[in-house]
Amino acid sequence: MQIKEALLPTRSTSTVAAFFDRLGCVVTRDGLSTTVRIGLSRVRFVERDFDGSHHLAFTIPTGTFDRAKEWLEQRTPLLSVDDRSEFEGPESWNSCSMYFDGPDGQVLELIERRALPATHVGSFTAHDLECVSEIGVAVPDVLAAVATLRAAGIRPYGNEPTGDFAAVGDIDGLLILVTPGRAWFPTTSRYVADTPVTVITSAERELTLGGGKSLQPATANPAERAPTD
Repeated sequence: MQIKEALLPTRSTSTVAAFFDRLGCVVTRDGLSTTVRIGLSRVRFVERDFDGSHHLAFTIPTGTFDRAKEWLEQRTPLLSVDDRSEFEGPESWNSCSMYFDGPDGQVLELIERRALPATHVGSFTAHDLECVSEIGVAVPDVLAAVATLRAAGIRPYGNEPTGDFAAVGDIDGLLILVTPGRAWFPTTSRYVADTPVTVITSAERELTLGGGKSLQPATANPAERAPTD
């Protein structure tokens, strides 16, 4: 499930633009929104007020974890737990992650998915970010959302879904479905933003998950849309 584009609210498009400029990403401003290019994906941020924090993960090429960490640490602090800033994923994921502060309270992540083919990379830069790997989505009923996605052929990934957490999709792209009020790992105080979210994917049809959250097929025209209540 490739994530082509995501539409998310932000409290400040200028803050988003400044942060991703500092990382070296391609950033486009159109006055109403800021769009950030992450490899094969785009994230479009539209200004509006809300509570909580968003979570996004970006795939890095297999074999580049140490170089990516060195590059990232030169630009922004990493988030840590007990002085640990590298986190192995569940055994079924075969992954390793690092987390960092994003703009507007975002909890961002670089993830190496070892099942993907290794790619030769010299000095790591923002242009080596491959795609948006994960998007956190708050839903009123995690298991009901999982059932909706499963019926469309988008299945749970890794561990079995629970009542408050499920990863759905595949190694190319995941929706991280959570209940409102849950804290984003590795923090204990950054709570899930329960806002409208639109995700443009390789799905073949529109899927509605409740509370203004939806998946749109890649044939949709996201440039004309923004998350709405």
